[in-house]
Amino acid sequence: MYDHYEALIFDMDGTLVDSGQLHEFAWSTMLNKYGIPIDRPLMRSLAGVPTKGTIEILLQKFNLKVDASLDEMNDFKEQVVHDNMHKYVKPTALLEVAQKYHGIKPMAVGTGAYTQEAETILKLCGLDKYVSAVVGADQVENPKPAPDTFLRCAELLGVDPKQCVVFEDSKLGLQAAASAGMAGIDVLLVHAVENDYFL
Repeated sequence: MYDHYEALIFDMDGTLVDSGQLHEFAWSTMLNKYGIPIDRPLMRSLAGVPTKGTIEILLQKFNLKVDASLDEMNDFKEQVVHDNMHKYVKPTALLEVAQKYHGIKPMAVGTGAYTQEAETILKLCGLDKYVSAVVGADQVENPKPAPDTFLRCAELLGVDPKQCVVFEDSKLGLQAAASAGMAGIDVLLVHAVENDYFL
């Protein structure tokens, strides 16, 4: 199905990895701790936005002042993710695509998560062997919907961006792929991968 592309790039959360419940648990724990309301449709719409950006949007929407810094809240959520990831994460149906092209085409993960967290999750899911590059939000100046993450993936794989196909579950991610000049595959529509996150 993807034979005519030279490289495959996967978003991680909700795309290659079923981690919606992990992040919903981590967000709910963090928001409750700092007294920030949980608006499920809003949280769903912000899938793919880095943690600090999401917190800023929430504080603005609810007109809240919180004693904690963005860094403190971000670090707390990351710790919850780290402590609980082994209970929640598993590969999605896209594992079959990764297996099919393993050793045939170079593959990368381009994610809004931090690189170290992404590498740990991919390893837990047994997916690390399929990808030769992982680009997290900490590696680029502008995260999605900017194209930087996917352009960096293409650079690390040594492939022209126009020859790459991106698998994504979020509008922001598909926008980033388009801005990078890459083909974008909506995994819900094409592969029936449902991100079980604040539904």
